Amino acid sequence: MIDDPVLVNDWHVIARSADLAEGEVTRFRLLDEDLVLWRLGERVMAWKDLCVHRGARLSLGTICGETLQCAYHGWTYNAEGRCVRIPAHPEQVPPTKARTIQYAVTERYGWVWVCLGEPAQDLPAFAEWDDSGFHNVHCGPYYAHASGPRIIENFLDVAHFPYVHGGYLGDEDYPEIKDYEVERTAEGVVATDISVYQPNADGSGVGRDVTYTYKVYRPLTAYLIKTSGDLAFSIYFAVTPVSELESIGWMYVNMNDVQGMSDDEIRGFQDTIFGQDVPVVESQRPELLPLDLQAELHLRSDRTSIAYRQWLNDLGLSFGTS
Repeated sequence: MIDDPVLVNDWHVIARSADLAEGEVTRFRLLDEDLVLWRLGERVMAWKDLCVHRGARLSLGTICGETLQCAYHGWTYNAEGRCVRIPAHPEQVPPTKARTIQYAVTERYGWVWVCLGEPAQDLPAFAEWDDSGFHNVHCGPYYAHASGPRIIENFLDVAHFPYVHGGYLGDEDYPEIKDYEVERTAEGVVATDISVYQPNADGSGVGRDVTYTYKVYRPLTAYLIKTSGDLAFSIYFAVTPVSELESIGWMYVNMNDVQGMSDDEIRGFQDTIFGQDVPVVESQRPELLPLDLQAELHLRSDRTSIAYRQWLNDLGLSFGTS
C-alpha cells in the first residue's frame, strides 16, 4: 500500500450504489491497490483483490449464496472475509489466518465510499442532498490521465473560463478576475465573492453575472456554489485517485431552478465542460501538482490555488504532488 496516511485514511468514491448489483463481483483500483467489491443485501464488501491461498484475483470468482468463491481452487469466503470452505479438503476446518484483507465501506449520496486505512473523519457534508429546494443530477464518472490534485485545482480555477470554456462559463472580452477572499477554516479552504460573467452559466443558454463560493473539504473533495439573483447552481465533486496519474471524477450538479431542462440536458452540459478541461489538465507539466510555491508563477487571481497548495503541504500530502 502507498505510504500516504492523508489519503489512505480518507474516504474515496469507488462506485455508484445503483451500479453495484447483488450477485455481481466488481473489480476496482484505488491508490494503486486492487479491490474486489460485492454486495450482500444492504451490505457492501470491499476487500483486497487477492485470495490468500495462491494469490489469484477474487474478482474472477463467483458469489455463492452469502459467500464469495475463488475461481482458482474454490476457496470460499463469507461476508466477514473468513475462509469457510476448502473444496480439496472438505473435512478440514480452514485455518484462522485464511482471511481476506478488508476495508471500511459506507454508502452515502448514492455512492459507495471506501477507506483503505482508518477513517480519520466522517464524509464531507453535502447540504443540497437533503434540501428539497434543489434538484440533484449525477454526472460522470469522468476519467482523466492526471493527478487528483491537478484536477481539483483546475476545478477551483476561474481564470481559465474564458479560454477553455468560452461561450459557456467565460468570454474572452471579459477575462478580468476581481479581488476576492480566501481563508482556511475548520472545513478546509474557502474562497468567497468571486464574480465573473458567464454566457451560459448553467446550460440554459442565458448569460449572467454570477458569484462563486468554493470549498475544499478534503484533498480530493471540493464544492462550489454560484448564484445570480434567486438562482443557485452548485457542484459536489469527488476525485478518486486510481493511481498517481489516473483519476476518476464523480459529481452532482444541483440546481434550485432547472428552467425546463431535463436531467440529460443538465448532464450533457456538464459532460461538455469536463470534456473541455481534460486535455488541458492532462497536458500540464509537471504532471504532479507542485507544492513548492516557487516552482510555478502565481498571480492574485490564483489565490485559491495558492491556498489549496499550502493546505496540502501542511497536511503532508505526498501522493499526486511534487
